Amino acid sequence: MGTFFAVFALLVATGVPIALVLGVAGTLYLFLSGNGAMAIMLPQRMMAGVDQFVLLTIPLFLLAGNLMNVGGITDRIVQFARAMVGHRRGGMSSVTVLSAGFFAGISGSATAEASALGSILIPAMNRQGMPSAYAAALVGISSIMGPIIPPSITMIIYGVLAGASIGQLFLAGVVPGMAIAGGLLAYASWRAHREGYPTTPRVAWSECIVATKRTLPALILPLIILVGIKGGIFTPTEAAAVAVAYALFIGLVYRDLTPTSIWNAMIATALVSASILFITSMASIVSFVLTLERAPQKIASMVLALTDNKYLILLILNLFLLLLGMFLEPISILILTMPILLKLAAIIQMDPVQFGTMAVLNVVIGMATPPVGILLFIVASISGQPLSAVIREAAPMIGICIIILMLVALVPAFSLFLPSALMAVN
Repeated sequence: MGTFFAVFALLVATGVPIALVLGVAGTLYLFLSGNGAMAIMLPQRMMAGVDQFVLLTIPLFLLAGNLMNVGGITDRIVQFARAMVGHRRGGMSSVTVLSAGFFAGISGSATAEASALGSILIPAMNRQGMPSAYAAALVGISSIMGPIIPPSITMIIYGVLAGASIGQLFLAGVVPGMAIAGGLLAYASWRAHREGYPTTPRVAWSECIVATKRTLPALILPLIILVGIKGGIFTPTEAAAVAVAYALFIGLVYRDLTPTSIWNAMIATALVSASILFITSMASIVSFVLTLERAPQKIASMVLALTDNKYLILLILNLFLLLLGMFLEPISILILTMPILLKLAAIIQMDPVQFGTMAVLNVVIGMATPPVGILLFIVASISGQPLSAVIREAAPMIGICIIILMLVALVPAFSLFLPSALMAVN
């Protein structure tokens, strides 16, 4: 397997797209290991990798989020958050965290969240006297909530790989997501008082009511999904279709959607969906290679040779996933590593739903962790600030997220409370 990982690392370092890296490295390894004849099976493996009904949720949830985005829901969320908490000292920082939490329930993507909110909220925080580097860091770290709060594309991918319940995974992400929001709100409030950021007048009740009416239909979408799945009204795949119908209904009722905007949303959805599913199909080649070489069993044996202490194994898993999250895209990481890491999770008898929440949170935190964290690059580009300045401001907020990650990893009830209360966890 050393040859495979060497080829993989070389291709990634030379800038080859990750989907091609997965396919080329896996195929090349088959020939180098004397199993070239098995390459004839790879097209079948690729088709089998995406021929799963639950994967329909990916384009459908993406379409629902895109329909709401092109319908101006981002601006509405910001206005609603401003009406709720904008009057606090340094209120725009609290608005940023709250907006990110609400937006997470619609987009399910950290990069989409950082891009959409950064262009609006970083200038708004600047106008309230906050340094651009701090504003950018707050948007970048707040975007971590995107793949944690349901609906989450990354959770869906993990559920497919692990055979875990998508509904339970969605519920498991609620408490950690809210905990991240609470921690960042507390930090933003403390920072505002320490730096003496200005306050703004409280919005009139009439404006609060208007903002609530305009935003509430979008904000209850995650609730509709969770209640529907929990109540057995529809499956996760059907929930995604309901989300699309609901987004269309809301957009047409408010007259925010036009034929052109709907078409643009469909094009954007097709491009992103094709990218995700192509990576999934290519990763099936890697899964085939890992299974052929019994890599999960070998690596699990290597780890157990080092230690059989549950907490040390957990530490190794978390550090490994955080490190990969700094360099690779979350979905690619999950597809590449789950055949191996699920074996270790079973050895330490960790619930697959808890493990999935931990794994997803790890790789998303990695996206905001130096030296390569893509979320920091996005917000640094939007703000025009040096990456080093954004990293300095982000460091304490990353620490808050690490604390939440430790709670997820060490306290099963922290992520499993809602699934166990609302849906039986096996």
